[in-house]
Amino acid sequence: MSAQAEPHPVADPHAFDHAYDQSHGHDHGHGDASSHHGSFRDYLIGFALSIVLTAIPFWIVMDNVFREPTVAAIVIMAFAVVQIVVHMVYFLHMNTQSEGGWTVLALIFTAILVVVALTGSLWVMNHLDSRMMPGMSPQQARQLP
Repeated sequence: MSAQAEPHPVADPHAFDHAYDQSHGHDHGHGDASSHHGSFRDYLIGFALSIVLTAIPFWIVMDNVFREPTVAAIVIMAFAVVQIVVHMVYFLHMNTQSEGGWTVLALIFTAILVVVALTGSLWVMNHLDSRMMPGMSPQQARQLP
């Protein structure tokens, strides 16, 4: 027997976390190769795309590129949707692999709720408008005292 005691092995402080992560597919980024938080290059690409996707709608509005305001609004909304996707991919790092796909599922559920709420609101407002002022055009409504 030696007089010197054997060093006690140090337990991994994240051992419980890793076991828990493996049991439900949840990744907290404790050094796993699968946890990708973006490189400097990814952030620069996202930043450049954000600038371009902001500058183009600004130019569309300032130079009155489209004759119809409705067309301009639709194009600007399309740029907004693309910019939302760029932010989610390059800055929030959302993809189908992160969090076992739950982030994308939560995003889809949120989008469905927003569409239902907005569609319902527009439907109710249109219905109220047609019931409260039947047969009256918007021009006639503006001329009322």
